[in-house]
Amino acid sequence: MSRWRVRVLGPLALSGLLAMAEEAAWKDKAINQWSVEDARQVLADSPWAKTSIGTIGRLPNEDQRREGGQMGPPHGVGFDGVDRNARPVRLKVRWESALPIRAAEFKAGAEELPTLATGGYRIAVYGIPGAVNGDPVSLGNPLKKDAALKREGKKDLKPASVEVFQLEDGLAALYVFPVSAEIAGEDGTVEFAARIGRISVRQEFHTEEMRFGGKLEL
Repeated sequence: MSRWRVRVLGPLALSGLLAMAEEAAWKDKAINQWSVEDARQVLADSPWAKTSIGTIGRLPNEDQRREGGQMGPPHGVGFDGVDRNARPVRLKVRWESALPIRAAEFKAGAEELPTLATGGYRIAVYGIPGAVNGDPVSLGNPLKKDAALKREGKKDLKPASVEVFQLEDGLAALYVFPVSAEIAGEDGTVEFAARIGRISVRQEFHTEEMRFGGKLEL
């Protein structure tokens, strides 16, 4: 006589199944049928929204600062408010220009970054520690040289602009990349890489997962 084995799911496995079920719910609906919970799931964990762990570089010592022609410790975005003991920081990296993200922000009543940028591939990094006061473009300009979209076999795509915004729970940096270097489905993996002061972040996005309604949404 055959025996049936019953496997009890632990809390982590059960939460994983529930997460997949929630993801399937929004994937199988038209955008105008999304619930608020569907929209929140898209913003929290979807092909266009990823949680990323930013690593923290150590502060240069006094001799290193002098060699670089710098007097005193560095300040600004990614320096002020960052843990001095170099503990990693939890960030959210989101493809803001993608239609599902824009629709989810509207449906969920999420705060939109007050950018003046209207075109390009727009990727935002949320959860940067610190507080700033100043023009978003001036605050973001120093970050341009240390960011890129990377694709295998193709030249790195550098941002045309970066803006930094003060939010209630920290800072957000919005990177705008030109669409002239078109990203296509056959690119496969697109990696966003940036250094924000002492914070280094790398996050992969997969084009085969970023289709919605049969169309690549970026």
